[in-house]
Amino acid sequence: MHYHAPETLDDALAHLTTGNVTIVAGGTDVYPTRGAAPLKRDLLDITRIAGLTGITHGTGGWRIGAATTWTRIARTDLPAAFAGLQAAAREVGSIQIQNAGTIAGNLCNASPAADGVPPLLTLDAQVELASLDRRRLLPLSEFLTGVRRTALQPAEMVTAILLPDPPAHAAGAFDKLGSRRYLVISIAMVAVVIGRDASGRIDHARVAVGSCSPVAQRLTELEADLIGQCLGDIRVTPAHLTPLSPIDDVRGSAGYRLDAVAEQITRAIRAAGGQ
Repeated sequence: MHYHAPETLDDALAHLTTGNVTIVAGGTDVYPTRGAAPLKRDLLDITRIAGLTGITHGTGGWRIGAATTWTRIARTDLPAAFAGLQAAAREVGSIQIQNAGTIAGNLCNASPAADGVPPLLTLDAQVELASLDRRRLLPLSEFLTGVRRTALQPAEMVTAILLPDPPAHAAGAFDKLGSRRYLVISIAMVAVVIGRDASGRIDHARVAVGSCSPVAQRLTELEADLIGQCLGDIRVTPAHLTPLSPIDDVRGSAGYRLDAVAEQITRAIRAAGGQ
């Protein structure tokens, strides 16, 4: 087993072509999942590669480097629509994990309970992927294909998350239900981005739910029904939640999750709306 820490993206991508490499950045998922088992694959540390860390704004949107930590995301001055993402960043694991764990690691781990996924879905995130012979973009909803499964191809890695400029008047919120504040796998979580017109009616709506299906889901029918509503008129019906498929486990029953999510959505929307 070898440890590689390249300083250029091309060098990193060349190492990936060997096919016996595990990418690490913060390592907060990779190492714990190994347990006591010995490492059998080379480790590729991408944290020294220029351009893979940091948050920048350019024409049309924002770029978050793959190795950007949750602490950096939480502390960066971002538009109000990113408030849900920043709230999620402050609830990923513990403070120590937030200091080391990265946004792309959270996505590539592909847990149904990944805290970063619902807020990124509400921000219409795209995933930038690179290999030695091509670059491509995928909507986050297409990148995540199932429990612990992604659309990553062999010898390919995530290089950034791209986010279009949200409406200037929109604001985000995040609500996580768990048995405690830190180091908890969520029972259910909700992220929203809401914009309201001059009369106070919703004119922009994004709602996503995690921990209630193999992959976090946008609730597009609910989003459409929210347009034109005032905050006090919001009603989340069972029909709005049909894209979800929660399970019964030690953290809660499927029915409990659905009941909780309906309340969480209402709370998050009102929080984003300033109530």
